[in-house]
Amino acid sequence: MKGKATSFDIAHYAGVSQSTVSRALRNSPLVNEETRKKVHEIAKELNYKVDKNASNLRTQQSNTIALLLFEDPTKDDSQINPFFLAMLGSITRACANVGYDLLISFQQSSKDWHADYEDSHRADGIILLGYGDFIDYQEKLDKLMVQGTKFVCWGAKVEQSPRLSISCDNYHGGQLAAEHLINLKRTNCAFIGDASEHSPEFFARFNGFNDEFKKHGLEIDSRKIANAISTDDSGFHATKSLISNNIKFDALFAASDLIAIGAISALTQAGIKVPEDVAVIGFDDIPIASFTTPPLTTVHQNTSKAGEMLVTNLLRLIHEQDIEENLLIPELIIRASTR
Repeated sequence: MKGKATSFDIAHYAGVSQSTVSRALRNSPLVNEETRKKVHEIAKELNYKVDKNASNLRTQQSNTIALLLFEDPTKDDSQINPFFLAMLGSITRACANVGYDLLISFQQSSKDWHADYEDSHRADGIILLGYGDFIDYQEKLDKLMVQGTKFVCWGAKVEQSPRLSISCDNYHGGQLAAEHLINLKRTNCAFIGDASEHSPEFFARFNGFNDEFKKHGLEIDSRKIANAISTDDSGFHATKSLISNNIKFDALFAASDLIAIGAISALTQAGIKVPEDVAVIGFDDIPIASFTTPPLTTVHQNTSKAGEMLVTNLLRLIHEQDIEENLLIPELIIRASTR
């Protein structure tokens, strides 16, 4: 071979990608032992030497934060949950206020985004918004932790290190919704959302709601719990299913505003009046919630504060500092859908 060997030469002889070679030479746990050994042997045969200067350049701070969004099913082309659109603005402002650039992409743009990030070094840390099925998502968070990536995520707790999550007190939000309906004497209640570990935020909202009912000697009938993801279509069909099965209820708590909006549509289509026949509460307080018919009572999450906390906490991680705050306190916003 003429000239100095490169990582691309190693990739050619090993039959793997150049990014895999890069990981293997760093002994990344993302590369299996057999491949790592093969790459190291070829590198030795080719007398390959890591360019220390280039490596240092790659690890220098870029003053850039990467924001990775999980793609959600939406009626428009954005594929972004409206709640995260509101948070996106606050994250952008928070970055600008501290002199950081923001690099935005979808998590699903690569099946191996956690490994791609490790190699690119285009940002000093990452913010993760949304996750789909959390049980599947947890594995990727584990890999980020193993490779030492600086990251924070919005939502459910990272089991090994809860400080890496910024979230709303979803359990308390569910309690607020239940307390409001109990005060209105609307206790024959349905819940629309995923009350399982696959959606830990929705599950916490349900648990807070149900536990508050139990304090008053009440409980949510399992027949009145309908599964739904956070879209209005899903909320519509879940509510329509309850109605078609002749399940009666005088109140409905939806795990998100989008679900609640779909639920109101299904109720209206069936000739059921909101709030006269059924009081409806959502969760999130997305901008459209105040413009629905009737305007939606909902549990408010402060997206402006959330964006600031995500950026502040990520920068503290980058600079090896302790995180001081990672929980937002929700607030019930009462509108016409429960009056």
